Amino acid sequence: MAKYEKLALSVSPTEKAQAAGEKMRNTHDFVPIDEADAIVVVGGDGYMLQTLHQMIDDGRILPAYGMNLGTVGFLMNKREASRSAILDRVNRARSFEVSPLAMTVETRSGEQITACAINEVSLLRETRQTAKLQIKVGDKIRIPELMCDGALVATPAGSTAYNFSANGPILPLGCGLLALTPISAFRPRRWRGAILPDHLPIEITILEWEKRPVSAVADQREIRDVAWLRVAVAHERDLTLLFDRGHSLDERIVGEQFAY
Repeated sequence: MAKYEKLALSVSPTEKAQAAGEKMRNTHDFVPIDEADAIVVVGGDGYMLQTLHQMIDDGRILPAYGMNLGTVGFLMNKREASRSAILDRVNRARSFEVSPLAMTVETRSGEQITACAINEVSLLRETRQTAKLQIKVGDKIRIPELMCDGALVATPAGSTAYNFSANGPILPLGCGLLALTPISAFRPRRWRGAILPDHLPIEITILEWEKRPVSAVADQREIRDVAWLRVAVAHERDLTLLFDRGHSLDERIVGEQFAY
């Protein structure tokens, strides 16, 4: 018996993705998401993230198989990787677990807000003033005062995105680690970040927040005027991504380190 028997379909609103989705509907009987065993996502990385976040919000998380109709397609499979029927492709795919981050923020007004991030949580200065951050990992303050443009916490799945552009490390899937990476650190100037076990929570307090306001971003959700932030891995929301053999996410993560 096939591992997955009923597939749902989610298609990006772009013209190119809609045309591809219409062709797929003519060759396979898709079901509503509440009846499905897995979901096929047609679009780019941004739309895949949007779909994964929607499943987390709805409380029904399905294995996701992406077909790239976007630009980079890091989280997606190549559209023409196989001519097999979509159900066969999904059932032959390899699965990878991706653990999102749970972010809790308190704003300067005292409001507490929670959000989820699959790629990274980032803190960014809101004005020309350099941000001042205090960083606590586990139960210890590791950096009493970091002057910088910001900082981010990246998952292995997100380590090749913003984190890598900020000179952070690329992390293999399943390594049980997070990347804590400064953005344009001024003092301590030589600090280049840390690789941390993912069971340790990370707390960042914004110092002098009236003079140096900071915003927090969990993937695509921004919260302004942050007073402090806590980030921890949310294993209860673990996601499953499906990849064609030979086009898996772990190979892409390795390959990114040899790109030139």
